[in-house]
Order: sequence, then C-alpha cells, then structure tokens
Amino acid sequence: MDLPQEGHLLRIIIGESSRHKGTPLYEWIVVKAREFGVAGATVVRGMMGYGANSRIKTTSILRLSEDLPVIIEMVDTREMLEDFLEIVSPALKEGLVTFEKMHIRMYRSEKQGGGAAT
Repeated sequence: MDLPQEGHLLRIIIGESSRHKGTPLYEWIVVKAREFGVAGATVVRGMMGYGANSRIKTTSILRLSEDLPVIIEMVDTREMLEDFLEIVSPALKEGLVTFEKMHIRMYRSEKQGGGAAT
C-alpha cells in the first residue's frame, strides 16, 4: 500500500474495560480499521493516567486499576481516517479522540517486495 508523505494520525484513548457488543472496544476498533482498509493501527496499554472524570488509574499494586488507559493509534490519509471515525464514533461512549497531521518517513513490509519502501 502506498501512503503519501503527508499523512494523519488518529488517536483514540479509552478505558481498558470499555466494550462494544461484548468485545473489548479497542479490539473491535482495530478489527474495523483493518476491514475498512486503514493503513495501520496499534494499541498501547497505559501504566497510569486520568481522563475527564479525574480519577487516577494506575498499575501500582497499592491502587491497582482494572480500567487502565488504552491508546489506539491509526495512520493513513486524512480522508480515510475521517471516514473511519464516522463509523466508530457511535461506539465511543467516553474517552478522547485526537487527530493530527504527520510526516510519514517509511511504511514497509518484508512481504511486499523484500523490504523496499512502499
């Protein structure tokens, strides 16, 4: 897949316990992104954080949280990510969504021509 040098990053931050139809919301979002054709998606579990409700969530053994922050980052063109966000937005009951312009330096796969940039 070819991506232009000027791409965009869609970042969705939700709680780990958020669900959509019984499935972890972060998992549902990544599967939908792949089905929709988004170039790439990554999920990162946070060690500590707080959001709009100001409750600190942490991995600390003294205050172990079962709802740690989860960050889903997706990279593609602005148009692709805006269209994708329209699809997943109804499932986002709480959290934070950011959208930013970025410069894509490399997007490669060994399976697509021996490691050459595609």
